[in-house]
Amino acid sequence: MNDEQLLRYSRHILLPEIGVEGQEKLRAARALVIGAGGLGSPITLYLAAAGVGTVTLCDDDKVDLTNLQRQIVHRSDAIGKPKVESARDTLADVNPETKIEMIAARVAGDELDQLVAKADVVLDGCDNFATRHAVNRACVKHKKPLVSGAGVRFDGQIAVFDMRDAKAPCYACLFPEDSQSEEVRCAVMGVFAPLTGIVGCIQAAEALKILIGAGQPLAGRLMLVDALAMDIRTIRLKKDAACAVCG
Repeated sequence: MNDEQLLRYSRHILLPEIGVEGQEKLRAARALVIGAGGLGSPITLYLAAAGVGTVTLCDDDKVDLTNLQRQIVHRSDAIGKPKVESARDTLADVNPETKIEMIAARVAGDELDQLVAKADVVLDGCDNFATRHAVNRACVKHKKPLVSGAGVRFDGQIAVFDMRDAKAPCYACLFPEDSQSEEVRCAVMGVFAPLTGIVGCIQAAEALKILIGAGQPLAGRLMLVDALAMDIRTIRLKKDAACAVCG
């Protein structure tokens, strides 16, 4: 790192758990982020600010006025613009050293498979079960750590599914693909603006810890956030031996 980089990341480097070696790991890392909305906003802002080398951002949507209440990576003058382009512009101002790869599409199939294969960590900030399960299947196939998050109304959840550990559960262990889980979306149910920031920031923190190799990731645990009561609790998760994806 040059002098300017040492200064930019000095508050990370001061931490013994990170140091120069950990910061270099971040600079060499590649993160795949699914979704540039309420969760993807704080995720990408902190990944870029922290110095992750390459962030691949996937989203097929455009910025809408209703997004601005919580999707803090977008600005009012970006309304009507593809979210990945809007996010790229903001992130370039935050840290021009981070390379942003934009995919203005809902990735699936071979494309998703290839993106996951290249990533060091995958962060899921999408809003539908079909994409979540597709991302999970690809992460299981390529043994990539998946940082999953969701939030609606005042309730959020975060979990790490670390497929590098053969004993770890996957997303489908918690939410089987053939289950009748109710899909609720912000557009219908509403969402408390800071909730997406809380969940997304925790996702970013978990991803950075994984990339650095520091601390204890939220693997094998589900964190539940009740922002109305400001109550946070965790539940232990177990691998389902009968899971259709990882069993």
